[in-house]
Amino acid sequence: MFKKILIANRGEIACRIIKTCQRLGIPTVSVYLPVEGNPLHARMADESLLLPQKEIPATSYLDAPAIIELARRCGADAIHPGYG
Repeated sequence: MFKKILIANRGEIACRIIKTCQRLGIPTVSVYLPVEGNPLHARMADESLLLPQKEIPATSYLDAPAIIELARRCGADAIHPGYG
């Protein structure tokens, strides 16, 4: 079983993943952008980290190297993409 999961998505998808992880007893880490304010998925997760913001904000969630670096920093041993 995973010890901590970083969720590389936002909104309803991230919230569903967080709820499932909570039922399984797995700590979660959400990522979000400063322009999103204090989003629900960030408040629901055990930890929340700011993503480096790109010129087009939505592409920040597709920045694999940045997401992997955040996962390493917080000690996540898995990354859930949200979809797929």
